Amino acid sequence: MTRLNVPVEEYTTPNPVTASEETNVTTLGALMTKHGIRHIPIVRGGNVVGIVSDRDLKVVTGLNFRENDAIRAVDIMAHDPVTVRSDAQRDEVAYEMANRKIGSVIVNDAEGFMGIFTVSDALNALIEIARGQSYEAERK
Repeated sequence: MTRLNVPVEEYTTPNPVTASEETNVTTLGALMTKHGIRHIPIVRGGNVVGIVSDRDLKVVTGLNFRENDAIRAVDIMAHDPVTVRSDAQRDEVAYEMANRKIGSVIVNDAEGFMGIFTVSDALNALIEIARGQSYEAERK
């Protein structure tokens, strides 16, 4: 039987790709492409201070290469991103993301930053639930 009340940490991407506030947008775009991701937490001293999404990068893609090198993560990041505790329930986190219309949240455990939970992670959880429920229905 599929468990419905599951902590978000079970679907969190641990140790995600991160960048510093000084990382330029060209490098941010290259990191996203290389790793196949759409969100990069921006860290300062081990703490997440912002997040850059692929949409943030699209805003500045019309600029020429020299201008892109001058724009840093701190210039385009969402400051103070939404954070959740690792033991928060996955459905509550997904609901909050949908309600705020955001694509990711930062997940913290007792020691601090542990990972990122994205819409893709939420979809993977939904697929698992749907497949588990259909499997249970087929067995009856």
